[in-house]
Amino acid sequence: MSLYVIVCFLVLAFLGMPLAFSLGVSALAGLWLSGIDLLVLPPRLMNSVNSFPLMSIPLFMVAGELMLKGGIMERLVDLANAFIGRVRGGLAQVAIISGAGLASVSGAAVADASALSSTLVPPLEKQYGLGFSTGIVAAAANLGPIIPPSGAMIVYAFMAGSSVSVGGMFMSGVIPGLILFSMLMVLCWFIAWYRDYPLAGEPVTLQNIMIQLRRSLLVFMMPVIVIGGIVFGAFTPTEGAAIGVCYALFLGFFVTRKLKIADLPQVLLTAASTSAMVGAMIAFASTVTFLFTIDMLPLRLAGLMQGVTDSPFVFLCLVSLMLLVVGMFLESNAAYIMLVPLFHPIALQYGIDPLHFGFIFVLNLVIGMLTPPVGVVLFVVCGITGVRMGELVRQSWPFIAAMYAVLVLCMVFPAVVTWLPERLGY
Repeated sequence: MSLYVIVCFLVLAFLGMPLAFSLGVSALAGLWLSGIDLLVLPPRLMNSVNSFPLMSIPLFMVAGELMLKGGIMERLVDLANAFIGRVRGGLAQVAIISGAGLASVSGAAVADASALSSTLVPPLEKQYGLGFSTGIVAAAANLGPIIPPSGAMIVYAFMAGSSVSVGGMFMSGVIPGLILFSMLMVLCWFIAWYRDYPLAGEPVTLQNIMIQLRRSLLVFMMPVIVIGGIVFGAFTPTEGAAIGVCYALFLGFFVTRKLKIADLPQVLLTAASTSAMVGAMIAFASTVTFLFTIDMLPLRLAGLMQGVTDSPFVFLCLVSLMLLVVGMFLESNAAYIMLVPLFHPIALQYGIDPLHFGFIFVLNLVIGMLTPPVGVVLFVVCGITGVRMGELVRQSWPFIAAMYAVLVLCMVFPAVVTWLPERLGY
């Protein structure tokens, strides 16, 4: 039965059917082939999305869209410029800093790629050409799901169940996110030095730094309030997301004064369409997972894996290799929803820390967003800037290599991921 469901899904997906409906038709076919009453489908679909924690996903999306419409990018770029100054590859480093700052308030790579492409590619292109500029922006946007808050981590925690908390997942990404951020900064400097790009930017002055810090202070209070409140138990992730929406409205209307009432319908429509896609995937995937459980697929996979190796590290390597292939062909939300219920229990049987495995899983699929042929960040950047896909991929490989280096570091040294969550009680 599991084989029928998997084959049906792959065939429909490659024929171009939207992934959510491919899952739904596959689940329906699995129920019919197994002789299970089709009336079990409607209540299972309803119960799978009738979840208070799941409400945080659309709320975080609304908050991110409001921050983008509210003119946050300009302040982030000005602040980054004040700190970087006139150095080799300075403008590229400004883009990375802006991406990290945007990640701390949005948590979605696609939204960040859209904002960074439209704002930063024109000035970057004057200094470095279109290819390298778009590669920088794509890499900076991919910090979105790694640095908290992260929509991907919320989906993972929901699919993994009670053994993984959203706050713990958020904290697991802090140290790896800072390491990756530092590596991207150094890489930008090295490439600019190697290619002899000209110096850019203004000299660093304390006065300008203080001015930009004062202008940006309220912006950076948002992740402090929202993430800090979730981590220290002041409110739930859903309540934190709602607070983020209110704070983003306050910033847009009264601080930057760039958010207009006329912008709100488009903000809500964008967030609703993305949330509906994720919700539909979760609903249909719950039935697929139900069929896999009846067919004892998780137990069979666990037995197969343990027959191949009894080493937790080798298991992580095998899962990473599988996700490398999956990330090239399958949209990341679909991968979380289909694969987390299968592999998370097996990781627990190997004695792997659930937060460690969760972050490795997320980072693998985040890297997949930058790899062809189905790298969604690549498509967004190409669509906005007009760069050729082949050129963007060629310029992105150094940054992808840096992300894989961080992945290997986290696999070899689990404390890189787990140290901070453990100190905070997760």
